[in-house]
Amino acid sequence: MFGAVVFEQDNLRRFGYKQELRRSLSFPDLLFYGLIFMVPIAPFGIFGSVYQASGGMVTLAYGIGMVAMVFTAASYAQMVKAFPMAGSVYTYAGRGIAPPVGFVAGWMVLLDYILVPSLLYLVAGSAMTTFVPGVPVWAWLLIFLAFNTTVNFFGIKLTAVTTRVMLVGELAVLLIFLAVGIYGVATGKATGDPLKPLFDSHHFSTTVAFGAVSVAALSFLGFDGISMLAEENRGESRQVGRALIGALVLAGLLFMVQTWVASMFVSGPAQIKGDVDNAFYNAAKVAGGPWLSTLTALTTAIAWGFADSLVAQVATSRLLFAMGRDRQLPKFLARVSPKRMVPTNAIFLTALVTLGVGLYMSSRDDGIALLSSMINVGALAAFMLLHLSVVVYHLIKQRSRRVFVHLVVPVVGIAILVLVEVNADHNAQILGVAWLTLGLIVLASLYALGRRPRVPSMGMAEDEPVQETV
Repeated sequence: MFGAVVFEQDNLRRFGYKQELRRSLSFPDLLFYGLIFMVPIAPFGIFGSVYQASGGMVTLAYGIGMVAMVFTAASYAQMVKAFPMAGSVYTYAGRGIAPPVGFVAGWMVLLDYILVPSLLYLVAGSAMTTFVPGVPVWAWLLIFLAFNTTVNFFGIKLTAVTTRVMLVGELAVLLIFLAVGIYGVATGKATGDPLKPLFDSHHFSTTVAFGAVSVAALSFLGFDGISMLAEENRGESRQVGRALIGALVLAGLLFMVQTWVASMFVSGPAQIKGDVDNAFYNAAKVAGGPWLSTLTALTTAIAWGFADSLVAQVATSRLLFAMGRDRQLPKFLARVSPKRMVPTNAIFLTALVTLGVGLYMSSRDDGIALLSSMINVGALAAFMLLHLSVVVYHLIKQRSRRVFVHLVVPVVGIAILVLVEVNADHNAQILGVAWLTLGLIVLASLYALGRRPRVPSMGMAEDEPVQETV
């Protein structure tokens, strides 16, 4: 293991960086991190929306979503082996194709990372108000944010331990729901058709299926956050790729099973039309009674407010750190605390932005719905650039002969993502174009100021990242 760490540190120097973040994460840490970021019980919170969008074929929507993301995870695995460093798709597109393309990829995925924590806090805060009506949503946002920022400040290992504990709790509640739900199906409580969640010939169409996937994709976003921890991985870089694919497949299977069970207690889309946000909890109530409904709702609040938003803040801060290190965002974001060995400035900026967006959206009646529709589009566009970087770097630049993994997989991945984007919410499409336009304006400004995007040359860079006491 020590030899692997030394190898990865030398590999990082080869790309012009020095090792600043602490390498302390094992394969289980990475796997649990990915699972907790996706939230094994993520469908609890958006089950109703996916059910309606899919015409009841909610399990099919999650199955298609898992397949789509497996192609993306495979491309991530190829690029993290080539460039084992923080930054995710920003790094891979920038080094695999060209620095300006990397900037665009980083800019697009940044939209996802900026908005996700705020959405998580709002959903969790709204859920908590049903238990503690006297505390407003914005107050819960402050509580969740303060806890997560503190944990992140004290280092990545504490974050890993905290998320592992929370993951165990989520899985325990999920198992309880599945056990009670399956027992309910076996004893005749179920009212749903067992085949319709998988396929309904009367409602199926490409538009319906991929339109639903564009909503269900929210549950999968976050698996790519594992690649943000490449410089904190203490094993070989290939274990990051294995963790990416492993977490995605495990979460996808859990999503499919729990949505099928929940669908057994819903007679059809018309039943949940008036209470979409609580559709899952209402199904749990039918399956096991009020106690199961309360348990699943409370667990959703804790999972979204603490566990998922905790790792979302980690991923966002690492992206800001990587872009700041390459001078594509302000340099102060690249400063690392030598004691904690975490990018503290990036962590605190992430917290401030999340606070601002969260407080504003909490003042709107449509805040959660608006954020939900805005999140997916940026990440999916960045994933397309990731697939393209695999083709350009491996097939064209490196003259790889592995046609299947370096051409077929990324091309199929791009095709699936295009179908999802085309069938996405119209407002989300408009936001994506607007955000891309703003990014291109920023990029043009960097060129005008003589700060065009670049990455350090191979070998140790003269202007290595600054390490300061914070």
